[in-house]
Formats: sequence, C-alpha cells, structure tokens
Amino acid sequence: MGKYDPLETFLQGQQGERVPVKFSEVEEILGFKLPASKQYPAWWSNNPSNNPMTRTWLRAGYMTEQVDTVSGRLVFRRTHPPKAAGATPRSGGFPGYGAMKGTVRLGEGVDLTAPADPAWGSVFE
Repeated sequence: MGKYDPLETFLQGQQGERVPVKFSEVEEILGFKLPASKQYPAWWSNNPSNNPMTRTWLRAGYMTEQVDTVSGRLVFRRTHPPKAAGATPRSGGFPGYGAMKGTVRLGEGVDLTAPADPAWGSVFE
C-alpha cells in the first residue's frame, strides 16, 4: 500500500463532481503532515511527474482546481471514472500530442533527410 493511497480511496468514494477540501483535511485523510511545499500552487499542479500524490488524485479520476494556498483550500474536480488499481496516468508530454497524426502529407519524391539548401556550405569557400 502506497503512502498516498488513503487519498485515492477517499476520492473514489466521493459521489459529487467537485470535492472541496482543506489542506488539513487532506492531512487527516493521509494520517501525516503534507510537506512544506504545499504552500506553493505548483505543488498542487496536475502534472503527473510533479509528485507521487499528484498521480494518486489523477488515478482516482480527479484534478485539482481553485487552489488557495493562503487559506489552505482546494477543490478536486472529477475528470473521468477512476482508473483500475495499479494503473498509472500517462506521462511524457502535452496531452494533445498526436492529435494531428495523419493530417500532414508529403509530396511524391520528397526526402526529409536531404539537405534543405545543398549550396549552403559553399558560401564560406
């Protein structure tokens, strides 16, 4: 069982689309204090490579929004049904990567490995 699994269990048990919580409530759910970096909005970002706890709420089917580090509050918003146990969220780039796949066509005989300007080197001779 992972350190942040209690948060995943909590979120999976929620019925609403939005789950407003205080940082202190998250600490109660987890059973330990959050790191000092909780004071920075970036710590609550939805980037799966951000920190292990981020992957936990993403796996549970939620994203964070309305993060208010001054008052210590945030909202978890449901994005999709939870992923299967043990699954990890896709990481490694912009979510729209590949959206244009297959839309670019090259003309007949185009060689992308050929030099774009074969005479380029002769300028300095």
